[in-house]
Amino acid sequence: MHRRSFLQTLAVAASATAATSPASRLFAAPAKSAAPKIGLGMDNFAVRAMGWKAPALIGHAAALKLDTLLISDLDAFESLDDAPLRELRRRAADVAVALYVGSWSICPTSKAFRPNRGTAEEHLRLGLRVAKALGSPVFRVVLGTMEDRKTEGGIQARIADTVAVLKACRSQSLDLGVKIAIENHAGDLHSWELVQLIESAGPDYVGANIDSGNAAWTLEDPMDVLENLGRYTICSSLRDDMVWETPDGASVQWTAAGEGLIDWKTYAARWAQLCPKVPIVIETISGGPRNFPYKTEAFWKYYDKRPAALAKFEALAKRGRAIPQFKAPAGPEGKVATQEFQKAELARSITYLRDHIGLGLKT
Repeated sequence: MHRRSFLQTLAVAASATAATSPASRLFAAPAKSAAPKIGLGMDNFAVRAMGWKAPALIGHAAALKLDTLLISDLDAFESLDDAPLRELRRRAADVAVALYVGSWSICPTSKAFRPNRGTAEEHLRLGLRVAKALGSPVFRVVLGTMEDRKTEGGIQARIADTVAVLKACRSQSLDLGVKIAIENHAGDLHSWELVQLIESAGPDYVGANIDSGNAAWTLEDPMDVLENLGRYTICSSLRDDMVWETPDGASVQWTAAGEGLIDWKTYAARWAQLCPKVPIVIETISGGPRNFPYKTEAFWKYYDKRPAALAKFEALAKRGRAIPQFKAPAGPEGKVATQEFQKAELARSITYLRDHIGLGLKT
């Protein structure tokens, strides 16, 4: 062998050895792992003005190429018997849409509680059975609204009453394999109060339905709420927030994803770390603002003032601005205008999250 060829052979061999040596594996740059793909879905409340029942909702979710449909109101079902529910499950499976299901207040002492489904326990037991028949891994419920913070005993009393109902239905939840998802709803619970509720009932069968819009109604930054609730999250109802300063506090107006203050790239990246198997479900409820006079002392009679959390909310307000309200015209055309507005808000959200953030399992 010529000297030059011999040296070239040694160089190649040395390079191969170095590439496979323990030292090279130790100091080599780690291979990048792809971020988990997150499912994308819709909450039927986003298009509530349509008045659609479950079959039409499944069709709309399929048309938007969504992975998940959360039907958050039992009134959307023509029947709650097992056979027709299983047929809906089959119909949804045919278009590759996973069904999630929910209802409203299960707190018997909440101002929002309605006895149309029996007692609070009967309501919850019914929902768990419906969820099982539909193949939903969760049954989403709420405690109530911000008005419950003003009731006798305050929100802590309402939390205790809700936990009692949950514990009464624990065995059914575990037997059916359906978890109960409690939402931070309409200003009823700070994120840390929802954590308290879940831990008191038992995180083995109770989790969070995280709502980024309602997060702002308890004067919290939605990103901060995700940090608090992410590891408990088993379902979601998300939208964007616009927040701006007012003389006595701040106003909050919900809007389509990508048109508010949430940094969705950061939000989705953190979601992928905390609850990657949970779909991001969009529930657009856009339209008008709500003012929170938190700079007045009377406001804090009913809310838990935590300076660090409030500072993050105030930082949002300083970055925000007032945005136009939606006002439907008077007369018959008002209903049509509202329907078109709701469908457009949902569609823009889905397009933004799919095209700019990379959400969704379908191409």
